[in-house]
Amino acid sequence: MKELLNLLYGGAAAEELEPRIDALLREYAPRIQDAVRKHPPPPIDQKTALLITYGDQVTSENATPLRTLGEFLDAQARDILSGVHILPFYPFSSDDGFSVKEYYAVDERLGTWDDVARVGEHFDLMFDAVINHVSAQGEWFQGFLRDDPATRDYFVVVEGNPDLSQVVRPRALPLLTTFQTPSGEKKVWTTFSADQIDLNYKDPELALRVLDILLFYVAQGARFIRLDAIAFMWKEIGTTCLHLPQTHALIQLVRAVMERAAPHVILITETNVPHADNISYFGDGTNEAHWVYNFALPPLTLHTLQTGDTTRLTHWAQTLATPSDDTAFFNFLASHDGVGLNPARGILTETEIEALVTRTLGRGGLVSYKNNPDGSRSPYEMNINYLDALTVPNEPTDHSTARMLCAHAILLSLAGVPGIYFHSLFGSRGDRAGADASGIPRRINREKLERAVLERELADPSSRRAQIFGGMRRLVRARRAHAAFHPKAAQTVLDTDSRVMVVLRESQDPASRVLCAHNVTDQNVRVTIPKPGGSKNWRDILGDGARSPEDALELGAFEVAWLVEADIAI
Repeated sequence: MKELLNLLYGGAAAEELEPRIDALLREYAPRIQDAVRKHPPPPIDQKTALLITYGDQVTSENATPLRTLGEFLDAQARDILSGVHILPFYPFSSDDGFSVKEYYAVDERLGTWDDVARVGEHFDLMFDAVINHVSAQGEWFQGFLRDDPATRDYFVVVEGNPDLSQVVRPRALPLLTTFQTPSGEKKVWTTFSADQIDLNYKDPELALRVLDILLFYVAQGARFIRLDAIAFMWKEIGTTCLHLPQTHALIQLVRAVMERAAPHVILITETNVPHADNISYFGDGTNEAHWVYNFALPPLTLHTLQTGDTTRLTHWAQTLATPSDDTAFFNFLASHDGVGLNPARGILTETEIEALVTRTLGRGGLVSYKNNPDGSRSPYEMNINYLDALTVPNEPTDHSTARMLCAHAILLSLAGVPGIYFHSLFGSRGDRAGADASGIPRRINREKLERAVLERELADPSSRRAQIFGGMRRLVRARRAHAAFHPKAAQTVLDTDSRVMVVLRESQDPASRVLCAHNVTDQNVRVTIPKPGGSKNWRDILGDGARSPEDALELGAFEVAWLVEADIAI
C-alpha cells in the first residue's frame, strides 16, 4: 500500500497518508465484522448468479420501492439468484442515479438503509461506487463553487487552452464545462455531462474520502462493489486520459485496502472498452479487479443470434482466460445501459458492426454516438431492449422467446459469474415511449413496473413474461445443480459447426462434465459433436431425452442441449 501511495503522491505524502488509512481501517473493522456476522458470505460457485436492477424497478402502493423489490424477489427468484446488484440508490440529480449528490444516504424516494438491509437478508448485495464523478448539485461541488478550501481541489480545473484532442470520450458532448466561482470563471472537466463533475485523484484528501465511502459500503453489507467508469479516473493533459498507469495504481490501492479490511469483498470493474483494454483491469490476477464485466459478450451474442453464425463468438470465446483463480469474468447480456460497440471492435468487422446498428434501428432501438479525436463521430452504444434486439419483425412470437433463451443459455454456459438484467429475466419489451419522452435513449430499457401487474402476467402461463421467466428458471436451476459450471471449472469451446455454439465445462472432478450445445438458427440442425470420456449414454439435463455420442445430435430451432453422462448423478 505504501508503494502505491508513493507512486501516486510521492514519498512525503505517502508517509503522512499511510497512518491515516490505518486509522480508517481500525475505525471500520468492528462495523465490517458485525456486517459479516449478520450475513456470512456464501462461497462463489455455480450457484452464484446476480440480478441487475434499479431500486424502484418494482413498485406498489403500500411499501417503499426497495422493500417492494425485496419482497418480490423473495417470492419469485430466491431459489435461483444468489445476489442483487441494486443500481445507484443514493440521492442523485441526473443519469438515473449515476450523478450522485450524497454517497452516504439512500434516496428517500426509494427507501432507507433498513430497506437495503432487508434485501440483503436473502441475497448478497452489490453496490455501485460511482467514484469517477459527482453531481454538480452535490455538496462537494457546491463547496467548490463557493471556493471552500475543503473541496476546492476535488475537481479538475483546466487553465488556458491546452490541446485535449487525444482525450477519449464516450459522449458527443463538451469535455469542459465553465462555472463561475468567487475567484473567477473556471473550466471544469466533465467526461459524461455538465452535471457529472470528474473527481481529481491527484488530491490525496479526495482519495481518502473515497476510501472512506467504500469502507462505509462494506459496513452497510456490500459483498460486491462495482467500480463505475473506472477507466477515466486519472487525467493527464496530452494523453488519452484512459487506462493510465495511475488509474491502475488507484484500483490496486483500493484492492490493497479491501484485502486488509474485508477480504470477502469482490471488486468488479466496469470499463466499456475494447476487450484487450478491459481485461487489463485484472492486473496480475491478485492486485486489481476480482471480476471484470465481459463487455464483448453482449454484442457478439447479438451478432451470433441475428446472423445464425457462431464463428465470431466461438473464436473469441476460445481466447478467454483469466490470470488467476482469484479472477473471473462477470458475464452479462443486458443492463441498464445499452449494448456497447467498442468492445466488439477488432472482433467484428466494421461492416458487421454497421449491420448491428442497422438492425437495432429497424427493431425500434436507438443508437448513441461518441466523438473521436479526429472530429468524427462513431456509434458507441445501441440502446435497445435485448429481447427486441433478438426479435425479427413479423416473425412468430415463439421464435423470439426461443432466441432469447438460447442467448441466455450461452451466457450461463460460459466460465465466469452470470449477471442477468431484470427486464431480461422477466421478459420485458422496450419502452420506446419512455426514451422518446425523456430524451434519454438508455431509458428504452429502464421501464418501471407495478408489482401487481407484473405478478399477474407472470401467473399467466401463456404470457411472454411467464414463458421467458420459466425458461430462465430452468436454465439457472440446471446450472446451479452441476459443479461443472463452477467459475473455476475448465472451459473448452469447440469449433464444430457454425450453426451451433458448443461449450464443454469440466469441474476439478474429471467425471463431472457438461457438454453445452446451442443451435443459433431457426432451422433444425444435425451435427456431430465429439463427446469426451467414452460414455455411451448421455442425457440432457434441460430435458428428458437420452442422447447417444455415436449419433449426430439433432437440435430444433434455437434448441439448447446440456448433456451429462447418464451414469453421473447431479
